[in-house]
Amino acid sequence: MIRKNQRLVNELNLLSDALLIFAAYFAALFTKYFLIDGHQGALVWIDEPLYWGMALAYSGAIVAVYLFARLYGSYRFKEMGTESLTIGLINGVGVLALMALMYLVRMSEFSRVALFLFWLYSTLLVIGKRAVVRSFLRHYRKLGYNQKHVVVVGSGHFARQYAEDLRRNPHMGFALDGYVSERECPGLGPRLGAFEQLEAVLSAGGVDEVVAALEPDEIGFMRQVLATADKTGVRISIIPFYNDFIPDHPTIDVVGRTKLINMRTTPLDNVLWRIVKRCMDIVGSLVLIVLTSPVMLFAAIGVRLSSPGPILFRQERVGRDKKIFRMYKFRSMRITGTEDTGWSTNADPRKTRFGSFIRKYSIDELPQFFNVLKGDMSLIGPRPEIPFHVNHFKEEIPLYLVRQQVRPGITGWAQVNGLRGDTSIEKRVKYDIWYIENWSLWLDVKILFMTVFGGMKNDEKIA
Repeated sequence: MIRKNQRLVNELNLLSDALLIFAAYFAALFTKYFLIDGHQGALVWIDEPLYWGMALAYSGAIVAVYLFARLYGSYRFKEMGTESLTIGLINGVGVLALMALMYLVRMSEFSRVALFLFWLYSTLLVIGKRAVVRSFLRHYRKLGYNQKHVVVVGSGHFARQYAEDLRRNPHMGFALDGYVSERECPGLGPRLGAFEQLEAVLSAGGVDEVVAALEPDEIGFMRQVLATADKTGVRISIIPFYNDFIPDHPTIDVVGRTKLINMRTTPLDNVLWRIVKRCMDIVGSLVLIVLTSPVMLFAAIGVRLSSPGPILFRQERVGRDKKIFRMYKFRSMRITGTEDTGWSTNADPRKTRFGSFIRKYSIDELPQFFNVLKGDMSLIGPRPEIPFHVNHFKEEIPLYLVRQQVRPGITGWAQVNGLRGDTSIEKRVKYDIWYIENWSLWLDVKILFMTVFGGMKNDEKIA
């Protein structure tokens, strides 16, 4: 029943997206020609069948791209932010392609403002509809409807963990009907039988999915469990007993008959996303250099007057792929001989009063926009450390060097969550790795906003 309902929901979702995009065409024309221009110059665009056909064809093409981008399916596991960003990007590319097509067929008189409004309305309407549907489904599932009935095979640690995760996320709509195991396990619901009874349990009907959570000593039953699920036509998912070692988004490569789980694949391994992030870094750093140039001039003068020495502090840091680069900062300390190994603290005697001020408001970090422009750094990423600390921490903190798979950043997920300065390096690494494994443009935009609205000021004391 769930599969049948899901197919119906997907079809309705696709059809409603096409209709909303089609409606956005007329909403854009009405806004541009009637509300903004105040005349009826758009009647030709509304009355001419050719443009109706173009709008219909465009709507169909866009939802086809949505389908290719896997935007139709269950909302149980999808993140709204990532989905919204994907829709906005697809619509943006679609409007640019439409504009190029119009130039090719000599329809250049069509308003660019109307095209922009078309992109804006179509994006807002589709995202808004999906947000409403998602909210409705989550509420509906919390009430006990639209449930996906699951049976767990196993009774060990991961079976219990899975059951607990389902209880903590009722909006996802999974109902745990019970478990099949050789052993009793309180907290997993009713025991439906031993492994030999699995076929009878699934044949009775009402089960949408089997989740195999076998322990290492039970792995010999896996072939039997898979065969039983296939025989009864029930979908099966597997929680491997090495679950804790698998990253959030692993990939699987195939070499002949051998499947390889790539444990350190990240979203930024995709060339397209790497290019997009780099373009955002170049454009963003150029804009920010221009916008912050008065502040940087003020900081340069203040550093020069506060103590003898250079305005900029250049220090070796470890970047992507463990490559060394020189990072720029406005100097906030007196000249000493410990710059390469000393780690500053809140009560560091080397700091000047003006240095404390620019550090408190992160003004000392502004020259790093030039590092971003050069390609040594990114706007968003794990903060770079000096070689001394990297060599030290890589021996003590598991996964520490995973941070070096991406460009270091001026700000990052750890920093906007309060982990900056003299704070726990273990927690920083945990946040940094989560960022690397779950990277998206939406997450970068979120971190930028969190940095601007609260992440730039820290607890630095002005001496």
